[in-house]
Formats: sequence, C-alpha cells, structure tokens
Amino acid sequence: MTRFARWTALAACAALLAAGCVGSGDRDRGGTAIDWGRCEASGDTPAPGDGWQCGTLRVPLDWSDPDGGTIGLALIRARATGDDRLGSLLFNFGGPGGSGVSMLPSYATTASKLRERYDLVSWDPRGVAASEGIRCRDDEEIQAAESVDSTPDTPAEKRAYFADAADFGKGCRESAGKLLAHVSTTDTARDMDRIRQALGDDRLHYFGISYGTELGGVYAHLFPKRVGRLVLDAVVDPSADTVGHAENQTRGFQRALENYLESTGRDPGQGSREIAELLDRLDAEPLPTSSKGRELTQSLALTGIVLPLYGEDGWPVLTSALEAAEEGDGSELLALADGYNERDASGRYGTTTHSQRAISCLDDKQRMTADRTEELLPEFERISPVFGSFLGWDTAGWCHEWPVPGQHDTPEVSAPGAAPVLVIGNTGDPATPYEGARRMADELGEGVGTVLTWEGEGHGAYGSGSDCVDSTVDAYLLEGTVPKDGKVCS
Repeated sequence: MTRFARWTALAACAALLAAGCVGSGDRDRGGTAIDWGRCEASGDTPAPGDGWQCGTLRVPLDWSDPDGGTIGLALIRARATGDDRLGSLLFNFGGPGGSGVSMLPSYATTASKLRERYDLVSWDPRGVAASEGIRCRDDEEIQAAESVDSTPDTPAEKRAYFADAADFGKGCRESAGKLLAHVSTTDTARDMDRIRQALGDDRLHYFGISYGTELGGVYAHLFPKRVGRLVLDAVVDPSADTVGHAENQTRGFQRALENYLESTGRDPGQGSREIAELLDRLDAEPLPTSSKGRELTQSLALTGIVLPLYGEDGWPVLTSALEAAEEGDGSELLALADGYNERDASGRYGTTTHSQRAISCLDDKQRMTADRTEELLPEFERISPVFGSFLGWDTAGWCHEWPVPGQHDTPEVSAPGAAPVLVIGNTGDPATPYEGARRMADELGEGVGTVLTWEGEGHGAYGSGSDCVDSTVDAYLLEGTVPKDGKVCS
C-alpha cells in the first residue's frame, strides 16, 4: 500500500484515546476476556462521554506460537440502543494504521441506525496507537525529513531520498523490536477472530473501509465459515501488486483532480498542467509560509493538494490554497499538508504513517529498485502529470531496506463457502479507485462478492449523502437483505 491509502486523512488528525481497564468483563466460551470500563482522556483529548466503554484484550504476539508472549489490543464499544440486538459490528476505518478507538465515537452519528441493533465496536490494530503503536522518529526528525525531495532529480537528491527511507526503517526496528515482524494484515485478521470470540458472537459482522476492505477480505479467506454480514466500502484492489497499487492511486487522484477542476469551470487537462507547473516551480524554489522557519516544498504542496480531494466538501478549500500559492503564499497548502501529516500547532506529529508503513511493508514482499522505478516513471507521469512522479518514486522509497521481509505479492481473499459480502465501489474515489470493487468481488468468489456501485465523489460511500447507498447497506446489515449484484446508486 502506498502512503495515500487511507479512509480519510481528516480522521488521522484526531488525538488518540487511551483505553480504560476497569470494570466487568465479557468472556467467551474459550475463556478470552475483555475487561470493559470507562474511557479515559488522553492528553488534550477528552473521553468520548457516556455510553462508551473501553477495554483491553490480550492476544498472542506471534500467532504461530500462541502460547508465547502476548500483546494488548485497545478496544472501544457503544452498546446497542434497541431491544432487538443482532450482536456486535466491528469497524476498521483504514490506513493501515488508523486508530479505531479514536475514530469510532466521531463515526457513531453516521452509524446511528446500525447502533439500534448492534453494539458498535472498534479497536486499535496491533502496532497502532494504544495497541503498542509503532513510532519510528521523533517530532524533530519528522520535520527535518520534510526537506527531503520525494521526486529526486539529481544523484545527490536520490542518495538523500534513499538514505532517509533506510533511516526510517532503522528507527522502526529500534522502536518496535520483535513486534515489527508481527503486525501484518494476516496477524490482525487473526486478532479479529479472537475479538469475535471475546464478544461472544458466533459469526463476525464487520464494516471495513479502505484498507479495512483488504483486512476484511483476508479475514473472509482465513475464516469463511465465520463470516456474518461483511461490508467492504472504498475497496482496495486485492489483485494489484506494489506497482499496480501505485498506478491505481495515480489514476484515482488524477480522476478526482479532473472532476474538481471541471466543477470549477476549468479545462481538466489545462488545469492539471498548471498545477504540475506550480509543483515544478516549488521543486526549484519553495514558497514562504506563515509557519515560522518552514517553507512549502514540492512534496508538502502535493500532500496539501491530496487532502481536500478526499471529498467534495474540501474542494473550495483547495481552490483557495492553490490561488494563494500562485500568488506566492504557501501557508494554506502547508496547513493542509500538516492536517494530513497529523502535525499540530505545537509541532507534534501523529504516528499513523509510522504504523501504516510498518504494516504495509510487512505485507508486501516486493522491493522495487531505483533503476526499475526510473524505467516506470514515464508511464506514471503519463497517467498523471501531478501525482505520477511522486507515487512512482514511492514504489521504491516506501519499503527501501526494510528491516523485515514482506509476506506476499498480493493478499489472498478467496472465500469459498462464505456468506455474501457487500462490496461498495465509488466511481469518483481518489484513493481506492472504483475498479477495485469488482476485482475484490471476483476474488472473493462466485456467490460471495456482491457489488454495489455509487456514482459519487470522495473516499467511501456509506454516510456520504446517498440515500440509496445508505438504505441498501442498512437493509443488508439489519435485515440480511443482499442486493442484486451490480446495483447502481446515482
């Protein structure tokens, strides 16, 4: 997975909540327990309030040695509000590396109808946030790395780019130790089944968004008979390898950018070329900003452009930021980049991207060389003059000299015999392009994957303004009504 594969970058800006560990426990027939108690505040972030419980579940560090050491998983829960309870509905909001403990309370309004019959549950996957979250650099090191050119043009810039990538991996190894080899999607899918048992559910009911769709597919492959009602929204293409994922995202963000430009009355091709020219100028000469001692570099500008493309609500903000940059002020694009990178006003950074990189580089065994990447750059730049070079170089830099080997070229998600899985694709999705939904359904297998298409914009369909999508998902999760494969919501 490349660095822009998240459900919503805005969610990454939320501070993390610590899990409470006092109270009565839920216990499954095998003896695994979650001790539920009140949710405590963390730093400047208040507890989520009444109706929420937090807890910790111990799971094996190494699933091949289940009697060895353990790791604690932080969970959060809101009980069902109605009397006709169906069980628990487990959420993963993407990343990889996103904190479910911090995200679920803000998502509860969107899922209020589902809460009538389900306990809403989420967790911080292993290596994320309160579940022994991985941190590979301190704040000063993260800010210093902003000066590294992510689209290197000279031998010196290439040396600096790959040296920075290798240094990041070393920091992860020093911080995480043995955990670094045990944060794969397969490990987390096995954790999910342990959570299911601890919650007392015979089958897993699950809502996965973005990377959470890959996680759901892997779970279905490992435990097809334990699949209950699974929704996969903003679907990762399980058939894509390292280069395929990067090309998919390049197409997706270019498509979203062109839709944005068209909405402003600009020619998409000309507008893209003008933005690419702005980025080229920033590569040579960064812009001043109102943030003391910081400039808007090409890489930060690109990140700032990415953030508002996650949803139409961000498009006016993007217009303002681009206009300011054209006039010589990089402050607005820098603020957007800081939002994506989880940097607060005091200069503290979050660690979502640290966990994201650790998980994705353990999953993916492909390691691209600089030479191979340079061969592919013309194709990336043909797909997108704005995003192509950045995401092309990312294929080589993201896991360069990673301290532990990866596990596979592509994830295995085939799930013969599983109950029907609802797979939702959004035609305007920038980070997980629409085509991945059909491929996920095909790989899940005949009679398992059922595709629902939304002709809309943004990353994720449920709760994004389509009554058709929401009612179809609600009918599936609440009543077990499986829509016809290929249903389209416009």
